[in-house]
Amino acid sequence: METVSGASNWKLVFRREGGGVTLLRAGTPDARAVLPEELLGLPVTALGDRALAPDRQTAPLPAGAETLQITCIPPEEGAAWDNRSLRDLTLPQTLKAVGDYALLNCSALSTLRIHDGVSRWGGGALMNCRSLDTLHLTRTGPDQGEALAWFAGELSRELDVTVYGPGGETARLLFPEYTELYEENCPAHHFDYFISGAGYPYHHCFRQKRLSLKEYDGLWRDFLGMEHDESAALRLAWRRLRWPVDLAEGAAAGYPAYLKEHAGEALRLLLEEGEALPFLLELTEPDRETLLDACALARERGATAALAALLEEQHRRFPAGAEKSFTL
Repeated sequence: METVSGASNWKLVFRREGGGVTLLRAGTPDARAVLPEELLGLPVTALGDRALAPDRQTAPLPAGAETLQITCIPPEEGAAWDNRSLRDLTLPQTLKAVGDYALLNCSALSTLRIHDGVSRWGGGALMNCRSLDTLHLTRTGPDQGEALAWFAGELSRELDVTVYGPGGETARLLFPEYTELYEENCPAHHFDYFISGAGYPYHHCFRQKRLSLKEYDGLWRDFLGMEHDESAALRLAWRRLRWPVDLAEGAAAGYPAYLKEHAGEALRLLLEEGEALPFLLELTEPDRETLLDACALARERGATAALAALLEEQHRRFPAGAEKSFTL
């Protein structure tokens, strides 16, 4: 097997097809890995069926296939090149098609980084990717592709999505969780289908497989009227205000009102996520007790940058000198 240097460690089995390369198998021992965009001077245009499935990495070579090993920092001796440690995967910008069950059983994978040029996602491509909840999507042209609609429809769990636009704009969106359940109805000899969770409309706010941010924002009031996860609501509102791409006028008022009403919970949440606080403090104007509680939490966690912002806000709005009184 020929060995070349690259950005990540990979053992690849591939075939040259139609002016490009199809990866038939790709195995890595790395926790974070980037698949190459080019092999032997040809663009990587497709992932074959079960290409990254851990149990496929030792299968016999298909007829006409070639092999290549890419090395970066050598892995530990005895490390398995089977994707079982893979947590963060970047797919190539040149990719056009992903085969059936391409990421089958990549159970540790939590973050996927893709471009919006993939025109085909195979059946069961994400089957048993139970940790996958974060998607970074880069749009390569002015028109939306269908990738985000496919992911939102394929995964019912909470999704943290960052979309990078062609003009440098960034939108960070939360798609709350919902559950689907089939229950056997024995007397009627059929299965009943149930949907629960306030996140279902968010996963389906697409028109012709393109995301409508106007419709996304329009779901907010109904979402609050249903049983929902308060943490998800706080993060959803915060991200739409922090990255306000095409923010609808009505939502521009609804989101801050919710954050202001839940200022204490929002401060605690953002301390955990390590977000910058000045913008949130300006939006919510928390009372003194809320600020004191947030300062205590920041000290406890050693969040020095957050503590500095909180103390500055406390000093600005509740100066210590204002409390002093003198009796003559």
